[in-house]
Amino acid sequence: MRKKIGLLLAVLLICSVIVGVPGKQSTVRAQDDGPQYAGLDKDLSGITIRFAGIGGQPYEAMYDSFKVFEEATGAKVEIVFLGDGFEIDRYLKQNYAAGTVDFDVAWNHTSFTAQYVDFVEDMRQYFTEEELAPFSPAILDAATIDGKLTLIPRHADISAMHYRTDLFGNADYQAQFESEYGYPLAPPTTIAEMYDMAEFFTNVTKDTDSPVYGTQFAGKEEALAGRFYELLVANGGNYFNEDWEPIFDNEAGVATAQWMRDLYENGYIPPDTPNNIWPEVAQNFCDGKVAFYLEWYGWYSYFQDPNSCAVAGKFGLTRGPVGTAGDVHTGWAGAHAFSIPKDAENKEAAAQLIKFLTSERVAYEESQLGLLAVRGDVWGRLIAEAGASEDPLAVPRLELAQQQIAEDFFTPPLFADWISFTDLWFPTLQSIMLGDVSVEEGLAQAVEETTGLMEDLGYYD
Repeated sequence: MRKKIGLLLAVLLICSVIVGVPGKQSTVRAQDDGPQYAGLDKDLSGITIRFAGIGGQPYEAMYDSFKVFEEATGAKVEIVFLGDGFEIDRYLKQNYAAGTVDFDVAWNHTSFTAQYVDFVEDMRQYFTEEELAPFSPAILDAATIDGKLTLIPRHADISAMHYRTDLFGNADYQAQFESEYGYPLAPPTTIAEMYDMAEFFTNVTKDTDSPVYGTQFAGKEEALAGRFYELLVANGGNYFNEDWEPIFDNEAGVATAQWMRDLYENGYIPPDTPNNIWPEVAQNFCDGKVAFYLEWYGWYSYFQDPNSCAVAGKFGLTRGPVGTAGDVHTGWAGAHAFSIPKDAENKEAAAQLIKFLTSERVAYEESQLGLLAVRGDVWGRLIAEAGASEDPLAVPRLELAQQQIAEDFFTPPLFADWISFTDLWFPTLQSIMLGDVSVEEGLAQAVEETTGLMEDLGYYD
């Protein structure tokens, strides 16, 4: 397994989401013709199911449905931990390693699942083939390691370009930009255009009542390493070759790191970037502080809420840019999911809760927030309903998501030590951005350290 980068699998990972075949789960009818619940057909009275999951917007909205499950089954769901993706990952790894698991349902993710494989149950013990049928076969295949299905997917996500329509549509800005840069102002289609427009919007708005930074990205941990990877791939590079030898100090790596460094050095991204992860960058855009950036679809409903966000009704979505490779778009993607730990106390009850949380009804409700469905039956409903929506982005958003999933989707390298690698690498990338080390020196150092890490982990045996 360790000798496979997995990029071919990643390209296929969600292509089948759109055409998944509805199955015949044991369901509880919600409405005569509406999406159906599942997992409510057993009496779980007196059982407390302990839950460790991802928190924050937009993930916690799903947890409001716990009360439906509790009322129907008699069980109680107790949340023992919620944190962002990196916090929950650390929490799970600490408990798995120490043998201190006290939860029955655990968060999982296609980018992280390889490191959890020895600590979670095979979900095929709890789900029939009929119950698995609605889910993307490619995601299930990607989550099957050495014959074990490690997770049940909740939703998928891929990063798209989010841009301020009020800024890009400003006639004065359009005229000034074309005069200065020699081409029309429009959402960037290349990484080079991203730099030009970040420079332009930062400079043109700095003396106004509403200054903005041109663009942004999460600036630490796996979030930074993953964004670098997305740009690296678009520039024709990769972190590793097929033998797991690090190769990101090449021309593509230098170009990608230099791009990030120049944006930070020239003030075209927020100065606190090295402290920011997903919630902070999303809030920056929500508050109208950023002109455009690559972001997950999952924030869509939050951004469109006029009670929460200054940019509601003032932004659009488009495909990620290409880099120097010319024909490779950015498209970092993955799928959030649920697993049952081997040391869980209430595994059968946990399986019932997961069946409920990944049911057609709950998945459909979550998709209304902008999250991308992993069930074919839910995609069918979304496509049918989008045309009647008052949201002008309802249809274009789905069409764009379908295109990106089919043509641009790729995960980080699928190996168990992805997080160990990113933990090693991101501080050096931060140092490059901050100017503490040159681009070439920083990349050379990172490749040398990565080679040592991979050797210690046994990848070259």
